[in-house]
Amino acid sequence: MLERMGEKEMWFVFAVAAATCFGFRGVLYHWTAQRPIDRNLLLLGVYLSGTIITLCINIFIQQPWSKGVWIGVFMGLSSFMANASMYRGYAVGKASIVALFTGLPPLVVVVIAYFLWNEALSTWQMSAFIIVLIGLLLIKYSHDFKLDQLKGIQWGILTMLFFGFTDVAVKQATIIGASTFPILTVMFATGSLLFGTLWTINNAKRPSMQSQVKNQNEANRHSNAELHNSWTKKKTLGWGMFVGITNVVGMILIFPAFREGITGIVSAIVAMNVAFVILYARFYLKENWSKREVSGLIMAFIGILVLRLAS
Repeated sequence: MLERMGEKEMWFVFAVAAATCFGFRGVLYHWTAQRPIDRNLLLLGVYLSGTIITLCINIFIQQPWSKGVWIGVFMGLSSFMANASMYRGYAVGKASIVALFTGLPPLVVVVIAYFLWNEALSTWQMSAFIIVLIGLLLIKYSHDFKLDQLKGIQWGILTMLFFGFTDVAVKQATIIGASTFPILTVMFATGSLLFGTLWTINNAKRPSMQSQVKNQNEANRHSNAELHNSWTKKKTLGWGMFVGITNVVGMILIFPAFREGITGIVSAIVAMNVAFVILYARFYLKENWSKREVSGLIMAFIGILVLRLAS
């Protein structure tokens, strides 16, 4: 009886472990964002790493390539769209608005799971889910967020939707019994193709852009050369592949979590990965915590504890 109960509760352990991996990924993304780096090439490396790792693992364990693995194409596309929308939003809109929406995918997941699979939360589970969601919003919310300055909100909404769609697709893959490693290989290969295409297009535009500034003085040219040479294409791709290890491990762990757990709850727990970035900023970067962030962390952790007890 105890063994059976333990197996049923393992989804929670997998969800927390996945959140931890994605948290480390977030820390590495945060660190990388401070460097002069090509984000598309970096993300190509992340997805290429996932493709190679999952393909190699499956060569040894020989999971079947059923028709269901093609849902990985949708997962790769939605993941690509989520990341592309997020970065586009940060580029053209207010960062606080986009960041706010990156905490809302669990809400999308709960709604879709209810209509697709009739997954309803109990009163305690719903209360805990709301507590976690409020905690995440408090962490993400910025004081400069104003309703009359919603530039970039469309990209924030797309980010929320596509991150939510990715979680729903993972759950659907577990329902139809698709093998974990083949479907992840297809997902990462699709993402690699899309980010590789985007990087190639952007890279092709650079010569014309460089010709517009060819008359800059020598000092500026040397300065720019040093800036770009510090992160060569090879180094950027290699770093992306290293970061991709945390991403692929997180995706591997998220499958058993979604397979056994309630979709919306798993999504909410995994979204707690933002806490690791906050902790990194506080203890490594020595950033001060606001009362809002502290309150958000406390509420989120209380919500996770209640979810654990109520599930």
